[in-house]
Amino acid sequence: MKIGIIGAGNIGATLARKWVKLGHEVSLANSRGPDTLRELAAEIGATPVTVAQAARSGELVVVTIPQRAVMDLPKDLFEGVPADVVVIDTGNYYPSRDGVISALEGGQTESAWVSQQLGRPVVKAFNNIYAKSLAEKSQPQGAPGRIALPVAGAPPAKAKVMRLIDELGFDPVDAGDIEGSWRQQPGTPCYTRDFDAPRLKEALAAADRSRIPEYRKAADDAAKPFFATQPQRRS
Repeated sequence: MKIGIIGAGNIGATLARKWVKLGHEVSLANSRGPDTLRELAAEIGATPVTVAQAARSGELVVVTIPQRAVMDLPKDLFEGVPADVVVIDTGNYYPSRDGVISALEGGQTESAWVSQQLGRPVVKAFNNIYAKSLAEKSQPQGAPGRIALPVAGAPPAKAKVMRLIDELGFDPVDAGDIEGSWRQQPGTPCYTRDFDAPRLKEALAAADRSRIPEYRKAADDAAKPFFATQPQRRS
């Protein structure tokens, strides 16, 4: 499969590395241009490209950048891209990093907002797992305790993402439509917990929408020391 990845941070680089090893053709982009990615891309086996090229690189595009950076993407990024090209959103909203986004503070689901910004339907996946777990904890299908990942969105795009997750060594769990993806946002019971499928389903069911501000604050407070040490880059 031909895959474009917009964002070369921890999750983007990890997905690129794993997908190349599985035989996929990966194009990798960031906000600073392909010249800044040549060394990483050569190490991984990906092709460094522009953001616009990544959006037009094949059958699937992953947008894996800080939430605030979604607003900086070209407004016509997906113009002319075939409707059957699947777009994955891996992002999470952290106010201490992203600034206040009023629509999200007002209750809009993060990935529904991303879809609105991009002008495309998205599938929410890979947002609730640390890059280290994604890189190191894959297991064969049927292995006891295999980590499960929630996938929210519309079929058949969601089905394609679920197959890729299984191929990566994780159990995909259908988490409903994109409006319901608030259940896997930062601070919720399933967030960064590396649960197997039964426990993940329980955690998704246990999430309480009225507690989103509480979930968000707890996750944001926990992440502030990390963000304070990171360079302020968009992707």
